[in-house]
Amino acid sequence: MTDILNATVSALVQARRTGQPAVAAHLPLPDAETAYAVQAGVAAALGSYASDRPGTWKSGGPSRAAVLTHARLPDAGVWASPADGRHWPFHLRGIEAEVALRLGQAVDADRAATLEMTGAIALIDAMCVSIEIVDSRWAEGLAAPALAKLADLQSHGALVLGAWVPFVPRDWAAQVCRVTVGTQPTIEFTGTHSMADPAFVLPAWLRHATRDGGTVPAGTVVTTGTWCGIVHAAAGDRVSVEFPGIGSTQVQL
Repeated sequence: MTDILNATVSALVQARRTGQPAVAAHLPLPDAETAYAVQAGVAAALGSYASDRPGTWKSGGPSRAAVLTHARLPDAGVWASPADGRHWPFHLRGIEAEVALRLGQAVDADRAATLEMTGAIALIDAMCVSIEIVDSRWAEGLAAPALAKLADLQSHGALVLGAWVPFVPRDWAAQVCRVTVGTQPTIEFTGTHSMADPAFVLPAWLRHATRDGGTVPAGTVVTTGTWCGIVHAAAGDRVSVEFPGIGSTQVQL
């Protein structure tokens, strides 16, 4: 396991430094534990996280019945809206319209272990509209094996955060989401979050984030999964996402 772990870390670090994708098929990962260890190894090699401020995460899955996946996101790729992503070395530009949540209190491992959804919601102080730009360091792109994508931050490219507003419970089944990509017609979605409520990810995410005994500090942000699947964009497109009642977010690609 150590050999494949080290080889995958090296391949992803090299892909990020050179812009040349690696081949996932050459690096078959055995399990999710190894994929998460690859995430940590790549972050350590690249110095992805600042130690003096809360971090930003992504968490989600295709349904409530699925095993949720998580990744802490590199600080350099988290941008405030309106953002300019023209400088960023994307291979893909998949657009996911999301709602991000912000912790108002620190959470340690003991507290996370007992959290249910209602208790976790009480920890959130703010929310905003977010755009995740999906990308891949694998030559296979989004067709790479699931564990390879998990090791590569679940195909994360960058995250754009809109203006924060106080978190209040909403009728998520009635929540509208509008996505505009370049000159494509605006697409509208209603109640399409895969788990019916973005806060559903919170207990599993906090248990994952504290699994080594650490504490997730107040101010930590988690973006919670797409409402629109993946809408493909191209270099030069301006992307706008609006959730009426919450806000909007923009990025220039």
